[in-house]
Amino acid sequence: MGEAPEIQLQILAEDNKLDENAAERQTNGSMSQSTTIPRQRTYKWWLLMTVYTFFLLTGQSVATLLGRLYYDKGGNSKWLATLVQVAGFPILIPLYYLSSYKSSNHNTTTSNRTTNPPSVLVLSALYSGLGVVLAAACLLYSVGLLYLPVSTYSLICASQLAFNAFFSFFLNSQKFTPFIINSLVLLTISSALLIFQNDSSGSTQVSRGKYVIGFVCTVAASAGYGLMLSLTQLCFQKILRKETFKVVLDMIIYQSLAATLIILAGLFASGEWEGLGKEMEGFKLGKSSYVNVLVWIAVGWQVFSIGAVGLILEASSLFSNVISTLGLPVVPVFAMVFFHDPMSGVKVISMVLAIWGFVSYVYQHYLDDRKSETGKV
Repeated sequence: MGEAPEIQLQILAEDNKLDENAAERQTNGSMSQSTTIPRQRTYKWWLLMTVYTFFLLTGQSVATLLGRLYYDKGGNSKWLATLVQVAGFPILIPLYYLSSYKSSNHNTTTSNRTTNPPSVLVLSALYSGLGVVLAAACLLYSVGLLYLPVSTYSLICASQLAFNAFFSFFLNSQKFTPFIINSLVLLTISSALLIFQNDSSGSTQVSRGKYVIGFVCTVAASAGYGLMLSLTQLCFQKILRKETFKVVLDMIIYQSLAATLIILAGLFASGEWEGLGKEMEGFKLGKSSYVNVLVWIAVGWQVFSIGAVGLILEASSLFSNVISTLGLPVVPVFAMVFFHDPMSGVKVISMVLAIWGFVSYVYQHYLDDRKSETGKV
């Protein structure tokens, strides 16, 4: 009878340890679930993924093609073409308040378990730093689109996936598997092939030197965008420590605001704003078309942002970048139809290699997902 209390104490201690381990596993599971594909794969989840993918690909294709149209019909302001890529963020504000209302009702219990939010100073530095990277990448993209045919420009942008994987290795502990290495090699070769081709017969007739400048700027922009995605994921993991729809919208709106202010300063400092009136007067499609093209470029990039945000929320930032690469075959085909860009043999080989690299990357993501599902069983 004297041993009964000791046995009960041991049982209680073991139960407490089991409860602590279960709570710890639940906490770790909730933290990792924000960066992986959700467990519940109902028809609603697939519908959301389809809608977000459609938004991303449609916004990206429309904005890129209209950006080329702006240059072809008389636009020549690199800073204005850069500004419209980020200045459309106010249209996301209604969605921001809608998500704030829903998250306040849905996450009342889970929000109490989160750590203390970062200070205003930390958040300001975070959004400002990402805004600088975003502004630089958008400016480089504008220069590349000015000097390159839209089909060549789009294919070179495939390198952003390789840069994203490279930076994720150092910043996000991304593991290099044979399929990831295969994707990096194929995408690098795909972009490198295009430096040997100058499509002077297409919609963009530039010198060899400007073609090289456009190529270098586009590759640098892809590297900057890949770095920004990796830094964004790092901020979610180390600083924000959560990935709700409201937090993701905060990230997009505030970094876009910072990038807009930087680009506006560049627009006025460069003196290009003085020639915008003449540019509008000389636009080949008319003044109203000039305004409409710029407005729809801004809307297109925000539609792209909504799709990217949705995929980040439902899957991960890397998966969102992978899906954006799926638009590679779309833009060159439309460019061939609307801008009469030639589809040469080198460009076809580059496209095939880019698609091969994309499939290799997606297959690795599929293997990782299957492995994580097997581990949960």
